[in-house]
Amino acid sequence: MRLLVVSQYFWPETFRVNEIVSELCARGHQVTVLTGRPNYPQGEVFPEYLARPEDFNQYAGAEVIRVPLRPRGQGGLRLLLNYLSFVFWASLAGPWKLRGRKFDAIFVWETSPITSALPAILLKKLKRAPLLMWVLDLWPDTLSAVGLVRSKRLLDALGLLVQFIYNHCDLILAQSKGFFPAIERWSGAPHKSRYFPQWAEAAFDVGLDAATAPELLEHQHHFNIMFAGNIGEAQDFPAILDAAHRLRDRSDIRWLIVGDGRAAPAVRETITRLALQDSVFMFGRHPLHRMPEFFHGADALLVSLKAEPIFSMTIPGKVQSYLAAGRPLLGMLDGEGARVIEEAGAGLVCAAGDGAALAERALRLAGMSAGERDAMGLRGQAYGKEQFDRASLMSQLERWLQESGRGATN
Repeated sequence: MRLLVVSQYFWPETFRVNEIVSELCARGHQVTVLTGRPNYPQGEVFPEYLARPEDFNQYAGAEVIRVPLRPRGQGGLRLLLNYLSFVFWASLAGPWKLRGRKFDAIFVWETSPITSALPAILLKKLKRAPLLMWVLDLWPDTLSAVGLVRSKRLLDALGLLVQFIYNHCDLILAQSKGFFPAIERWSGAPHKSRYFPQWAEAAFDVGLDAATAPELLEHQHHFNIMFAGNIGEAQDFPAILDAAHRLRDRSDIRWLIVGDGRAAPAVRETITRLALQDSVFMFGRHPLHRMPEFFHGADALLVSLKAEPIFSMTIPGKVQSYLAAGRPLLGMLDGEGARVIEEAGAGLVCAAGDGAALAERALRLAGMSAGERDAMGLRGQAYGKEQFDRASLMSQLERWLQESGRGATN
């Protein structure tokens, strides 16, 4: 098949869309990617790209076509301009750069912002190709939940935008079954929705065979609870640090934070204010290929989301990666994410936003034998392989693309 992938984010930025592209190429499909200049998460265009942009025009057999894009930078205004710049340039320059080309299907990888689907809708009309979109972030619900948009009028307007986008999709893939009601509310077409969860990235195929990151060696004789990933409003770090504060007298328990994000400065300030420097440690962001080393040095892997209805519908992408690591999970979240952990028997869960309950669950895990925790980790690994197998999911995506492409030619 001749496939066009439209994504604001792409390699050398680290997202699962990269694996989708490489897998489709490996299966013999001709893949073209329309994306912007790499600038996530630092907010500035990658120096190596600026130095030799020609080195980033091919990826795993796919041609990568890049359009100008204003870097994210810092602050809400620059982020908004970043979003709008991709829509503008991908809609203006994209059709020109793709002129004369035919595609059997167009695939949109949609995390925030959903506006990144607008250029794909234009290309759908120009190329007369079916459009499939993988929804990883529900707009406008998420914007309201994290406090980015508070105006009801603006939220209603964004809802109409979402409705417009969904109505122009031939198939909408949802990362969680909990997404279906929201998608169907805006699309008005239940038959369009399909369940397509995330998977553990290939970097985690090493499982329990990884070595421990050298940065963690000084912590190896403690019970280490590790959070890895984005540090933002949605992850509810005030509740996490409340749990750490409640356990501040347990010198054997340490909270290790690997990642970065917009809430990181506030987290650092709270650690200092609550005098948690001896129990909470921040390691900054590290490349994906090193994460198995960090997970190997953890006794429990922490996943959290705020107590908002929208987040109860979500399975955080880190859950699949945590399961693959073979370590017990400690969850402070509601809904779908909690269900996966409990169904897998892979760890302990408490309600979103409940720092006291998180502290209690942490104590329970720390009080278990190593054998009990290892059994949790192995159950999680087995569940992850059964429910979120990468090869099986790629085969399902391939079938949907082929069926949509055939339908467009009939």
